[in-house]
Amino acid sequence: MKAIILAGGLGTRLRNLLGGLPKPMAPVNGKPFLEILILMLKRWNIGEIILSVGHRSEVIEEYFGTARAAA
Repeated sequence: MKAIILAGGLGTRLRNLLGGLPKPMAPVNGKPFLEILILMLKRWNIGEIILSVGHRSEVIEEYFGTARAAA
C-alpha cells in the first residue's frame, strides 16, 4: 500500500503562528504534524509514503532526511 502526502502549501493563514515554519511542520504536542501523520500511516501498514513538498521543503528535508526505499 502507498500513500502520498500533499505538503507544499504556503500556509498563509498560519504564518503568524508558525514563525517561518512550513505548515506541515506545525508543532502538535511537541511533534511536527507531518511526523504524527507519517507515524499513523506506518501503523496502518502503509509501505511507501511519498511527500509532495514545495514551500520551505528544505525544512522538511532537514528534519526527515531523504530516505528512499527501493521499489
